[in-house]
Amino acid sequence: MDTRKIKKLIELVKETGIGELEVKSGDDSVRINCQVNMMPTFTSMPAPAAPTPAPTVTPAPAAKKPEPISGHHVKSPMVGTVYLSATPGKPPFVSVGQKVQIGDTLCIIEAMKMFNKIEADKAGTISARLIENEQPVEYDQPLFIIEE
Repeated sequence: MDTRKIKKLIELVKETGIGELEVKSGDDSVRINCQVNMMPTFTSMPAPAAPTPAPTVTPAPAAKKPEPISGHHVKSPMVGTVYLSATPGKPPFVSVGQKVQIGDTLCIIEAMKMFNKIEADKAGTISARLIENEQPVEYDQPLFIIEE
């Protein structure tokens, strides 16, 4: 099976949030298994000798698009791991409903063994926290929403 197709299948598993996907194409078979907070894995195995009946497919209910959250989005300036407090066991830098000023520390992102403070770039009230402690984050991923 073409590696580009496998990469597309891995992206599909990540986007949809399904736990496992198995695809058979001729003599090739690929199973992609993705657990929460883990990277998807795949195994290539030979197709079974005896044909198996195709599974019954039931249509999934139409997913509603989440409504965009209004307010100023504080986004990650880098790829790394986010920490909501200075040390484990300490209270978080900020919590939902808390008023912040420009320059207040919101969280820390560890990237390549460097700890980088992420500061509020607008004054207002934290209306949403979009990340969890010790979660990996991507560049430009929304972290917090600040309402003025």
